[in-house]
Amino acid sequence: MRNNLLKKALLPAVLALLSLWSATPASARQYRLASPDGKLNLTIETDGQLTWSIAHDGTTVLLPSAIALQGMEGAKTSFLWGENVKVTGAKRTSVQTSFPTPFYKKAEVEDHYNQLTLNCRGGYSVEFRAYDDGAAYRFVSKRKRAFDIQNETAEFNFAADYPAFIPYVNDNRGGERYSFSFESYYDETPLSKLYADSLAITPLMVCLPEGKKAVVMEAGLSNYPGMFLVRNEAKANSLKAEFAPIPLENKIGGHNRLNLVPTRRADRIYTAGKNSGQRTFPWRVVLVSTQDTQLANNDMAQRLAPPCRIADTSWIKPGKVAWDWWNACMLTGVDFKAGMNTPTYKKYIDFAADNKLEYIIIDDGWSGTESLLEDLKPDIDLKELVAYGNRKGVGIILWASWRNLTGGSDQCPDTEAIMKHYAQMGIKGFKVDFFDRDDQVAIASIERMADIAARHHMVLDLHGLKPYGLQRAYPNVLNFEGVKGLENAKWEPIIKGAPLHDFPRYDVTITYLRMLAGPLDYTPGAMRNATKSEFRTSNDRPMSMGTRVHQMAMYTVFEAPLQMLADSPSRYMKEQECTDFIAQVPTTFDETVVLAGEIGEYIALARRKGDTWYVAAMTNWTARSLDIDLSFLGEGNFKAEIFSDGVNADREATDYKKQTRTVTSADRLEAAMMPGGGWTARITR
Repeated sequence: MRNNLLKKALLPAVLALLSLWSATPASARQYRLASPDGKLNLTIETDGQLTWSIAHDGTTVLLPSAIALQGMEGAKTSFLWGENVKVTGAKRTSVQTSFPTPFYKKAEVEDHYNQLTLNCRGGYSVEFRAYDDGAAYRFVSKRKRAFDIQNETAEFNFAADYPAFIPYVNDNRGGERYSFSFESYYDETPLSKLYADSLAITPLMVCLPEGKKAVVMEAGLSNYPGMFLVRNEAKANSLKAEFAPIPLENKIGGHNRLNLVPTRRADRIYTAGKNSGQRTFPWRVVLVSTQDTQLANNDMAQRLAPPCRIADTSWIKPGKVAWDWWNACMLTGVDFKAGMNTPTYKKYIDFAADNKLEYIIIDDGWSGTESLLEDLKPDIDLKELVAYGNRKGVGIILWASWRNLTGGSDQCPDTEAIMKHYAQMGIKGFKVDFFDRDDQVAIASIERMADIAARHHMVLDLHGLKPYGLQRAYPNVLNFEGVKGLENAKWEPIIKGAPLHDFPRYDVTITYLRMLAGPLDYTPGAMRNATKSEFRTSNDRPMSMGTRVHQMAMYTVFEAPLQMLADSPSRYMKEQECTDFIAQVPTTFDETVVLAGEIGEYIALARRKGDTWYVAAMTNWTARSLDIDLSFLGEGNFKAEIFSDGVNADREATDYKKQTRTVTSADRLEAAMMPGGGWTARITR
């Protein structure tokens, strides 16, 4: 017995030594690096073209794939990192640490990896990391003088024509190739069928043999353009990166003239400007999973993000929001005309206070079309609403376009003035919309905006943008959109009597893919719910696809430190039993346990806040019954408040059943879900 215990104690140390040993050169121009558990292996080739390849426990994940940066220092001096590589030194390290994550799905993230750093002649190095659940690399500049990057080569070459989940770019702003809201449904297609002329966004998933998945994504983006993916015409079954060049000229355009749409771009994607040329570049990442459930609880985006840049985060307040736009400011049973006016927002504040919601949002329409300081809507008295909210303990967040808040620049003086003005008034933050770009200019502007907001103790909710690591560097950025959220139900096309898109399947796909990058502002909470055959579009009286409990389960399943209640306060008050449950679900958690799931099919997970567990399951249009194992509970008896689809929810999607029962960690609960259904529970001591 003691010998077995000794072996178990020594095993991690032995694996760590073996994985470090495997980072030694296999030849003069080849290096190997293994994950801490020894199952994931990288091979780095430096002969001619720098490449990396990945294998996992006998499965080829990536074939040798090219890595390079092409740049220019001054008018005449060009360089190409990644070709004709001359390695001057190789450094190997093994790291096992953790860091706190107070605004996340767990209180702490473990960071355990092996790293190989290749120092190369030409003023650069390349860092490779091997985790048990994926691999990553990035370039590091050691140049002291400023330089430009003309292009970056990042290939992802797969061994066969595997099925993939492709989030294509569509609905471009003003027809500009790189101006897009980062909201995509998923085309499920073999790699060979990728459209040759189309961009895709990340995370993008490829289905490997034996149920394994490979997910291509980026992390740690800062002052650099985001990564798109395109079909690599030069190689079969291959993806390659593409980046938005720096914009030189813009025009006001897009939806309601809210965007700054580039009309001319430079021949480079990055410039260091007057700053030092020394810097790190973003991580290129390939996650590897053996089970889909691993993707629903993956921390790679947090691990590879820049560390927090705010010294004091105690003022940052996550929470839930009574939101006006989706329900068109609709109230019933009041003695005034509901709309964008002071009496309406007082009622929203009353509702938020009664249900212990932290915020309301005043969305598009409170300010002038060209200014956030002038031509304000006279029917809305912001100072009166702030004072009223303060008495009720409810904060106010204002909507703004990126163009009006920043001028699309990281130098705009108006940003400081606007933030200072509204912070002094008592406004708690901004929902910033219509970025629809992630070129270097946009990313630099967003970082400056987040920094200014932090200095004025304001939170941000960023729309028309995907998360990319900013949320760890600036945790006052509580949420991002970049998702086909509930708002799309307002204009969903009806083709031959049925909705064009499959919302329930999308809902149980983004849990595994979109959330890998970070939180999402899906804006759940519809109280008008419809089956597939009964669903219709309506701007002022919108509904959701799927059941009532499908919507309720989203509050536990979807990560959103700033979470919306999208429907009307009047409707929530008529459905107080459901509202009471939703209002109690936290927006950040101490622990997450994924119980079961398959991408595109269903998800079941549990999240803990303090001593209370929140458990939820969602399915696509396929009815199913899951066995919820409660072994994650501690000792003793617990009270479970359970909401499940009603027996007639397949015909009337609002039908639900509530029950309360005593449970222990030895129990198992049946989660029976109707088509487009859900199941959720709150379990307390």
